[in-house]
Amino acid sequence: MIGKLISFSLRNRMIVLLIAAGMFGWGVYSVTTNKVDAIPDLSENQVIVFTEWMGRSPQIIEDQVTYPLVTNLQGMPQVKYVRGVSMFGMSFIYIIFEDQADIYWARERVLERLNYANRLLPEGAIPTLGPDGTGVGHILWYTLDAPGMDLGEQRAIQDWYVKFSLQNVPGVSEIASFGGFQKQYQITVDPNKLTYYNLSVPQVMAAVRANNNESGGRKFEMSDIGYIIKTTGYLKSTEEIENIPIVTQNTIPVSVRDIATVQMTGETRLGIFDLNGEGEAVGGIVVMRYGENAEEVIRNVKTKMEEVSAGLPKGVKFNIVYDRSGLINESVDSVKTTLIEEMLVASAIVFLFLFHWRSALIIIIQLPLSIAIGFILLNAFGITSNIMSLTGIALSIGVIVDDAIVMVENAYRHLADAQTQEEHG
Repeated sequence: MIGKLISFSLRNRMIVLLIAAGMFGWGVYSVTTNKVDAIPDLSENQVIVFTEWMGRSPQIIEDQVTYPLVTNLQGMPQVKYVRGVSMFGMSFIYIIFEDQADIYWARERVLERLNYANRLLPEGAIPTLGPDGTGVGHILWYTLDAPGMDLGEQRAIQDWYVKFSLQNVPGVSEIASFGGFQKQYQITVDPNKLTYYNLSVPQVMAAVRANNNESGGRKFEMSDIGYIIKTTGYLKSTEEIENIPIVTQNTIPVSVRDIATVQMTGETRLGIFDLNGEGEAVGGIVVMRYGENAEEVIRNVKTKMEEVSAGLPKGVKFNIVYDRSGLINESVDSVKTTLIEEMLVASAIVFLFLFHWRSALIIIIQLPLSIAIGFILLNAFGITSNIMSLTGIALSIGVIVDDAIVMVENAYRHLADAQTQEEHG
């Protein structure tokens, strides 16, 4: 069969050359479209369900949140196993699917089950899906360089301007904010005053909720003009909260200021983010969506950052802390350099041993053609260009060169023998 294949190739050289040129062109296109990353994504095909029910112990979370969710999320198609983790005020469920399952199909199946499981959870515990990213999806970290601005204002800029802008970049799954203070109104109740006025904490909470809303009315016409009535009651300052009446005792209203202090402060924090030992900082983590091109996403995020910078307050700018594109470029460039060096060295050695430039030319042509065809297969199997796959290609060049040297030397020897026989015959 091999002899017939060689004979067919020799008789139909144009067809073989056209096929090789077509494969090489397809391979070059595959090289340009292949996704690039520094490391391969070997994480499991999983969907994360996060439920927050603050103030409850891990055992209560386990009994009333984690256990009902785990039992109801089992039995879905293509699920390998379901893991549950309970901690103070939070529950995490990890649903691991088979590798061939599409991640977005898996998320839809989980959402279907959550619609049923919601009725089994206590009031206030609402499960949500985690981002459609993986453990190696943290491709870029940044902080806000804002000298003279307090951490609360920096966090407000990050949460209400920067985050929403960067989330619109294609391929970004989530912008996770960190550091600073999240502003909130806090009512600190004095228990002695509560006892004096014979009040309870639920009464205070109900009064604040009732006075922080907006109600709609009906439409009425007057002088052939239609008017829509509504009441605006959203709280906008600490003074308005302090003036909220809770109950009336002996015709005297008891307000929030009588039993508590109200202040604007930051949400209670469980940790801080320190940058290089120079103090606290505020920033965000760019999480890449599952299966995206890391190099392209990072480039688009940096371009978006330049646009966002125009709307930042004077003196505020981005400070990139971690950027995977540097590792990506260094890894790819290193392997590319190795490939070129191997091609040149192999061709030079063949030329020196055989002293025949056509034989060396065959090696030079075969190496890039084989590599280009390899990228066709990388795209077909959804494998990115990373330090592992490119190193595999670099190592395989040795096998390709060995094969080429043996075949070329064998052909060269047979041609030389045939030429010698013709001269003596």
